[in-house]
Amino acid sequence: MPSSSDWLGLRGKLCVVTGAGGGMGRAIDASLAEAGARLVLLDREAGLLEVAATEIGRADAPPLAMTCDVADPDSVATAAARSLAAHGPADVLVNNAGLLRPGPLASLSLADWNGLLAINLGGYFLCAQAFGAQMRGAGGGAMVHVASIAASHAQGFSGAYSASKAGVVMLSRQIATEWGPDGIRSNVVSPGMVETPMSAAFYVAPGVRERRSAVVPRGRIGTPQDIADAVLFLASARADYISGDEMVVDGGFTRG
Repeated sequence: MPSSSDWLGLRGKLCVVTGAGGGMGRAIDASLAEAGARLVLLDREAGLLEVAATEIGRADAPPLAMTCDVADPDSVATAAARSLAAHGPADVLVNNAGLLRPGPLASLSLADWNGLLAINLGGYFLCAQAFGAQMRGAGGGAMVHVASIAASHAQGFSGAYSASKAGVVMLSRQIATEWGPDGIRSNVVSPGMVETPMSAAFYVAPGVRERRSAVVPRGRIGTPQDIADAVLFLASARADYISGDEMVVDGGFTRG
């Protein structure tokens, strides 16, 4: 059990975060850094990665930031190999990279369907495979996969998004089942309505924020930090006996 000075037991642990340059990604990065973790930041946007690494600003343990397309097996393999060579095996993987491409199913092209699944689900699988191999070799680790309440509450006109997030939940359970004997825990954080750069456009119209807040029992829209706090706990030693589970972080919206 971690000491009181390192309550989460993350100090010195190597934590890999995908989609590290996005709104939720940067909150996750910062929270892990504050807990004393060493960081490997992956994102396909070099500019966002630079911002994320600069925000952390830890001179004692600067993050290793690498451009990586999680839908590309070669890109993931290269990132995993570089991370291993630089810092040793990963202790934690946070699968957070994702995108939303709105569109009705009736007219959605197969290319758009496959393109979103390749990132939102295939990318999680590829990263879990690559960094999971390191964890098994080292005797264990923890994986946290960011899904969505859309995994269990269909979000209409969102293309393959809901299907991809439902797949993430089952992928995590399968990882927990197959790799649990190898010491690997796998869990999901499913955000509800959270304002991020990806969702900011939804809140531009007058009254939208107020109407959305009104249907959430907690009385507000979620923040990236709300999600980061849940990720931090599930990644930590304090969640050692939690695996194959889903933590819904939505202010009570789907329970109200």
